Amino acid sequence: MEKNNYNEHAVIVGNPKIGKGTWIGPFTVIDGSGELEIGINCDISAGVHIYTHSSAKRCVANKKFNEDGTINRVIIESKPVKIGDNTFIGANSTIMMGVKIGKQCIIGSGSVVTKDIPDSSVAMGIPAKVVAKVYVDENRNVEIKKLEK
Repeated sequence: MEKNNYNEHAVIVGNPKIGKGTWIGPFTVIDGSGELEIGINCDISAGVHIYTHSSAKRCVANKKFNEDGTINRVIIESKPVKIGDNTFIGANSTIMMGVKIGKQCIIGSGSVVTKDIPDSSVAMGIPAKVVAKVYVDENRNVEIKKLEK
């Protein structure tokens, strides 16, 4: 496997667009095979997995191989993933295909993100849910306010 410029202990597949100033931690899986865009100045913590494709339907349909023995790539689903600028993805989180995460977001450690997360949100859990809003003032001070239940 080709060495990447982000972290020698990260697996980066395909051709993701990764913004300037973004940090990628060790033991991450960055799947750019189905179109992935990560904004500028993001932190992708250790153990994060970002997926833009799934071979689940191909597997359960027993269609892994074509009649000539080649790998069946047609039945693999893919959907783009986009992560906005200045977003933090907590350790061991999973971002599923087709998800858009806004700018200035915080994704809590161990979360599984299955749907879009709006700008300036804190989301956590399995599946991840928005639990707070992020406010950044003109001096770059950050305040996090829990949502009312």
